[in-house]
Amino acid sequence: MDHRNDLWRHVDAAQQRLLELSDRVWGMPEVCYTEQRSCAEHLAELKHQGFRTVENLADIPTALLGEAGEGGPVVAFLGEYDALPGLSQEADVAVPREIQPGGPGHGCGHNLLGAGALLAATALKNWLAERGLPGRVRYYGCPAEEGGAAKAFMVRAGAFADADVAITWHPSSFWEVAPALALANTRADFAFTGRAAHAAANPHLGRSALDAVELMNVGVNYLREHMPSDARVHYALLDAGGIAPNVVQAHARVRYSIRARDLPGMLELVQRVRKIAEGAALMTETTLEMRIVSAVSDLLPNPPLEEALHAILAELGPPRFDAADHAFAEEIRKTLSAQEIAAAWRSIGLEDTGQPLADFLVPRNAPRNPALGSTDVGDVSWAVPTVQAHAPTVAIGTPFHTWQVVAQGKRPAAHKAMVQAAKAMAATGAAVLTDPALLAAAKADHRKRLGKDGYTSPLPPEVQPPLRMSLGG
Repeated sequence: MDHRNDLWRHVDAAQQRLLELSDRVWGMPEVCYTEQRSCAEHLAELKHQGFRTVENLADIPTALLGEAGEGGPVVAFLGEYDALPGLSQEADVAVPREIQPGGPGHGCGHNLLGAGALLAATALKNWLAERGLPGRVRYYGCPAEEGGAAKAFMVRAGAFADADVAITWHPSSFWEVAPALALANTRADFAFTGRAAHAAANPHLGRSALDAVELMNVGVNYLREHMPSDARVHYALLDAGGIAPNVVQAHARVRYSIRARDLPGMLELVQRVRKIAEGAALMTETTLEMRIVSAVSDLLPNPPLEEALHAILAELGPPRFDAADHAFAEEIRKTLSAQEIAAAWRSIGLEDTGQPLADFLVPRNAPRNPALGSTDVGDVSWAVPTVQAHAPTVAIGTPFHTWQVVAQGKRPAAHKAMVQAAKAMAATGAAVLTDPALLAAAKADHRKRLGKDGYTSPLPPEVQPPLRMSLGG
């Protein structure tokens, strides 16, 4: 279509600045709620591109909004820019090689995600202005997707209340409409307080908080047999109570991530885990404090938007990779296990062709078996009709949250996929703004799925954004 070619021309015109933004953010990895420099980079680019900006969105210092255009529907593009701890890695090498020992790295590709969404927003707002069409384009800069649930707090604060649709993407191994499947998730800290004592002379006077944590972990392990097979419970020890074995530990703290297929199932599982913690406190004569850190909902699908996006992905085609792209992807694949590569193909329901990079569109009717995680995009999907694309930024089989993702985060192949994703998102936004029937269908489907009960935030009212979460809460 001519108008799509014009729109994609605007993506091409803006891409160099946004690719440079992605690379800069790759080089300044910042974890959950500490993304000051990355946020500032996106803010500066929004201002350069002529967006009206709002900082400190939803009282989160590293969240922001940019808006352009007047009247008409509001199309929201969701960007992210947080990194992960412990994944420092040099770019463009197919061996693990830290830049900063123990430092963070963009192991989920959010440097590409944020810049790609901003590229789509920029192209769409320029296209609307060129044609004199109504419509408002927004870019939401969203921190702390990795465990911090920033979008859930933003939804609760009303940041999406007047948006009509939300569009986003995520780096992936494949070119596809992202399946609207994610687990509802709560992260909660369980802090036990006991009584210190000399572990040899007077152990009977002590009450061990570390014992309580260990008993809780044992209890949760027994729970695994009696919860749905698609639920997940895992933990990290935040405070073991000290390093002296001859002191009964008076304090200890463990963080649990509790996931289930939907919000009611997740909330029920949280209560079961709480009861186990209470039992551990009873057994050890310690006291327990449970604190919810963050929580996100499952994803709500929107078939009208998904079908529109799929048609655009088919028309646009996947990124055009060259021999150098394939050669580096082959080097990365040498670091992967056969099981990791097989799992990637199994997730889309297709047979392994042996190719290192995806140059095809995954069919809508493919018998998928996707690996399920959690995302705060889920809460946006309950607030507004939402659709998400995947684009192949990494070699097929690359597991995310690994050094291999970081190593590929500035590669030409990743850049090509980011630009292609931006074109698909911008075209989807244009379709929403120029086709009233598509917008009406998306909203009608959304209302039907919300049902009579609507959306309830998984965040307890008293829980605020855990701005110091990266320091252990």
